[in-house]
Amino acid sequence: MSENLKTIKELADELGVSKKKIHYQVSKLDSDLIQKLDGTLDNRAITAIKENIGYVSKTKLDSGAIQNRQHLDSELDTQNTKLIHEKSEQINYLKEQIKNKDNQISVKDEQIKSLVEAQKQIQNLLDQQQRLALQDKKLLEEYKAENDRLKVLKMPSQETEFKHLDNQYKDEVNALKEKLENLQEQIKDQKRIEEQEKPRKWWGLWRK
Repeated sequence: MSENLKTIKELADELGVSKKKIHYQVSKLDSDLIQKLDGTLDNRAITAIKENIGYVSKTKLDSGAIQNRQHLDSELDTQNTKLIHEKSEQINYLKEQIKNKDNQISVKDEQIKSLVEAQKQIQNLLDQQQRLALQDKKLLEEYKAENDRLKVLKMPSQETEFKHLDNQYKDEVNALKEKLENLQEQIKDQKRIEEQEKPRKWWGLWRK
């Protein structure tokens, strides 16, 4: 049988419907679409019946599926692009936060370094004060020993010279005492400033 001609049974089997349904559709067709001699249907009749019952060929289904898949792929690409953009923005934001934290840590490191340097300076001042105190003590002991020695000798002819030396020595001792007192005042002032600044510095560090 020609491929363009089908019996009612063949068409019913192809479309997966009953012969009764095909007979009903045939009854609605124009008479010129029906082969009267053998009861077969030509291609025009077959096409009309398929359209009337809403039959969609596999080729059309495959084409529709491809279009749907392409549309779905396009939607997925759009969503993926949007998601990648959002994630990139989040990554850039986190990188900026990390950079800011690194800067804050660098500032704190500098502040700690300054505090350590200040402590070293204070320690140097304390060491200097101790050395001057020992030097002053040594000078006083030497002066006392010299004075005692002169008293034992009791040399009247040199009394004037000894008095002059005594006065000169006292002046030197007094000058050293004054220098020591000034240094002690400087250290006290430095300690007061350090005690006042210390809470503010540490408070500033914790706030950052």
